Amino acid sequence: MHAEAAMTIHRRTGLVLVGIAAAPLIATVFLVPLLLDADRYRPKAISYLEESTGKKVEIGRLAVTFFPKITVHVDDFGVKSPPLFPPSYILKVARIDAQIEAWALLHGQIVVTSLVLEQPVINLVSDPDGPWNFENPAAKNRSNPLLIGVISLVKIKRGRIIASNLLPSDAAGPVFFEAQEVSSELENVDADAIADPASTTLDGQGTLKAAVLRFGSIEAKNLSSNIRLQARRVLFTDAKAETYGGNTTGELSIKLSGKNASFKTDATMKRIDVAQLLSAFRNARGKMTGRMEGELNIAGEIGHSLHPLEGLHGGGHLTVRDGQVPSLKLNANLMKLAHYNDLGPASNDPSSFKFVSTDLELDHERISSKVIDIDGYGVDVDGSGSVSLSGSDELNYQGVAEIVSKQGFVTNLFARLAGGTLKDGKLSFPFHVGGTIDKPVFAKGK
Repeated sequence: MHAEAAMTIHRRTGLVLVGIAAAPLIATVFLVPLLLDADRYRPKAISYLEESTGKKVEIGRLAVTFFPKITVHVDDFGVKSPPLFPPSYILKVARIDAQIEAWALLHGQIVVTSLVLEQPVINLVSDPDGPWNFENPAAKNRSNPLLIGVISLVKIKRGRIIASNLLPSDAAGPVFFEAQEVSSELENVDADAIADPASTTLDGQGTLKAAVLRFGSIEAKNLSSNIRLQARRVLFTDAKAETYGGNTTGELSIKLSGKNASFKTDATMKRIDVAQLLSAFRNARGKMTGRMEGELNIAGEIGHSLHPLEGLHGGGHLTVRDGQVPSLKLNANLMKLAHYNDLGPASNDPSSFKFVSTDLELDHERISSKVIDIDGYGVDVDGSGSVSLSGSDELNYQGVAEIVSKQGFVTNLFARLAGGTLKDGKLSFPFHVGGTIDKPVFAKGK
């Protein structure tokens, strides 16, 4: 009896083990026809995604491969913005490769372990009332909300990212952020949290590279950065980029919550070509040359207007070396004011300077400086003032200019009569610069 019982148990155990081993094979027998003809189920997939997201979805073709891992291939995938927004795509991808976990599939679950997006175009648009076009606030009320979960690895190849705001009229506003030829590897991407406006989680992190990045009028090339997707924020850290003949390092964060998105950046610049930089701003082109370095800390909300970055504020310190300010012609204006004729070095190249150092404070399109130090060729200037960037280009600067070289008796006499001060044989006198950037007006100060 004992031998027979043991043999029976052994046979039953063997059958169970065979059954367990055969289960995947049996399931595969039923799943293979479905997976081999995946495109046949494309309309059902589209219908499911549209019901889950509340957005129009397009799929050009579906296919499945089994080796080395089960992978779903999606060609010409698109998700359109909801009716609240002008006709556009939130996401348009040439090809998506999604690796599926086999054991989860055998239990009727789809678990995406990795995702590769080829040539995606991500178009983020904000409505004046607050929501973004990618959000899905009604998903929790739907019968079958889309639950993708956390994807271990997401790769982006040759992508493009665009961000813009709608105007109060609901017409399309200008693009304030754009990245081209983007490549990125992100880990632990929580796709559900990204689409949930109430999310407070870390939604993914990794690295990002972009051939071109534009923020407002500023452009950077060959950007490399760490990136974090966290609680409705995108953070670029340890960023390095080529900018206007020089290079910039620092951090940038963009917050996608509230009625207006906001941003903050801390940047350190070296060897920037000032002429190239100013060429990005219509009213500043050709106004200055030289090489610039310094630090800037700028922040502000991104408004729903034709000038979305007009509310910026911040500060920093800049120095510019070996340049020119053609419209100012500092030395030439000093010559007219002082009426002297033996200037020495100050008579040469009246628009040039050796060194400019200034602090600056930016507030609602006006730059103010408390301490400006200019070392010209034969002329040193200490001043302060501000310039408007709102379109009027109004200048309001004042200071004291000193002629470095000693002057003759007659020149000194006339200069002192004109309001100058003589110290150690050198002339200095107060001045004021008004007018505009294009047409500065240089006058004697008090």
